[in-house]
Amino acid sequence: MTTRSITPAALPFEKEHRRRTPTMSRFCLQVAGPLACFTRPEMKVERVSYEVMTPSAARAVFESILWKPQIRWRVQCIEVLHPIRWMNLRRNEVSAVVSTRNVQQAMAAGGGNLGLYIEDERQQRAGLLLRDVAYRIHADLELTERSTDPLAKYTEMFARRARKGRCVNQPYLGCREFAADFRLVEDGEAVIPPITETRPLGWMLHDLDFSNPIDPQPRFFDAKLEAGRVQVPPFSETRG
Repeated sequence: MTTRSITPAALPFEKEHRRRTPTMSRFCLQVAGPLACFTRPEMKVERVSYEVMTPSAARAVFESILWKPQIRWRVQCIEVLHPIRWMNLRRNEVSAVVSTRNVQQAMAAGGGNLGLYIEDERQQRAGLLLRDVAYRIHADLELTERSTDPLAKYTEMFARRARKGRCVNQPYLGCREFAADFRLVEDGEAVIPPITETRPLGWMLHDLDFSNPIDPQPRFFDAKLEAGRVQVPPFSETRG
């Protein structure tokens, strides 16, 4: 685990007395699983995965271990450890969701029937998934303007939880049914090298822009696999 310092010029909300206090810390996790699906948004019906884990999926893994309003995760690099392999799978899904109106009525009444009858709404859809995946994901833990505590509090909290395998919810690889195993990669630890493949991956989903919380918008970047690594650009350099 390494720590970098950022000056108040880079973070306007930083106060004068915190000028010498680190506000960013780099962590690395290794995640793996038998199946993964990082769904391409342009596919409207069938689920087709990107070839590599997306930055938003990597961020979700870190947040499943530790998330608070006082911190944010910035994914910097994704390393592909296993060769990219595919499989086709047909799955049963439901075509409907519980309506917002029914939820509001149940909240007002203190109870209600919010169930769905699977036999009435079931659909079978094909998916093009990744199999036998493993990644090493690098992300920076940053303080937000809501933070009043030092960075060390959150870095120690995350490291302690990650070492013990603790999480708020089970990390997953794109879809919640594809659970992921994870472990913290420590500084100086011997690690397996990423694959040697180099090629363009095309436009990939970076993350959602929540500037308008009512209508979040997807942002994309031109992804490249270079010696098994995908460098993730800053969110400001992405396109809508």
